[in-house]
Amino acid sequence: MAIPETKEAWAAAINRLTIGATTAQGGTRKSTVTVGGAKCVPGLAFDGDLGEPPAVAVEVWDVPADDWPEELAGQYGAALNKPGDWAKKAVEFGADMICLRLMGVHPDGGDRSAEQAAATVKEVLAAVGVPLIVWGCGVAEKDNKVLPSCTSAARGENCLFGTITEKNYRTLVAACLADGHKLIGESPLDINMAKQVNILAQDAGYPLSDLVLYPNSAALGYGYEYVISILERGHLAALNGDQLLRQPVLCNVGAEAWRTKEARAADEEVPGLGTAARRGPLWEALTATGLMPAGADILVMRHPGAIALVKQGIKTFMRAG
Repeated sequence: MAIPETKEAWAAAINRLTIGATTAQGGTRKSTVTVGGAKCVPGLAFDGDLGEPPAVAVEVWDVPADDWPEELAGQYGAALNKPGDWAKKAVEFGADMICLRLMGVHPDGGDRSAEQAAATVKEVLAAVGVPLIVWGCGVAEKDNKVLPSCTSAARGENCLFGTITEKNYRTLVAACLADGHKLIGESPLDINMAKQVNILAQDAGYPLSDLVLYPNSAALGYGYEYVISILERGHLAALNGDQLLRQPVLCNVGAEAWRTKEARAADEEVPGLGTAARRGPLWEALTATGLMPAGADILVMRHPGAIALVKQGIKTFMRAG
């Protein structure tokens, strides 16, 4: 009896997108990062090209991370007090990119000015040679005042800026068009909302090929399986030719994992779950590795132990495929 052919014939691929610009490309980065390009379901190389391996971006704040648990904050030590030093430490830990979170510009978190934010962007760019993601505070009115100064400060560096949403996109779209940066489109775990954000950006003149999807995320045990199902549905729709879902996907792993009780709790609070020194990094690493087969292209992380595990997992995942 003949063995039936089971290979899938997909109609399209995930867009390839490059972040960062070297001196030859008009920037100052020593390296660039390319994500996307998959022509098959993650891991199923017999169906097509796996594309680029997932990239790890490491989170850096413009202000000290006072609410991080000791197990996490202690890995960075005094570097948490200076974004440039923090970024250098992140590169030592294996960062392919830096994800600069402008937490200090939040009206309730320091209310730092656009000039201060732009200076921090310049500081991080000068400190390291990897590409940069710049992420606002999430308050639309303040981000619209701050982020255009940051896109201008990073002009020529081909950074990834975020986020745009259905209700707040015009200002950052215009700034990134003017200064030559990529964009993160944020939506609340809803495929139709993700497509709507992309439509709005496209209608405002921004190319779909320069967008990254951020459909929101969750940590292991906290709505995690729903996140995976959304990522899988979006990836399959993209492979079937949906132009509004062919963008690479970013997952905010570290922030989600380290706000869980299992990662943050002291040893005596959760007897039987192991020490915080192992439990927290493992929670982050397991969250990240479960998202890769669902189609995650950029993993934003925090703990060096988790980063090391995930970087090894990426090699194994791509080699196995």
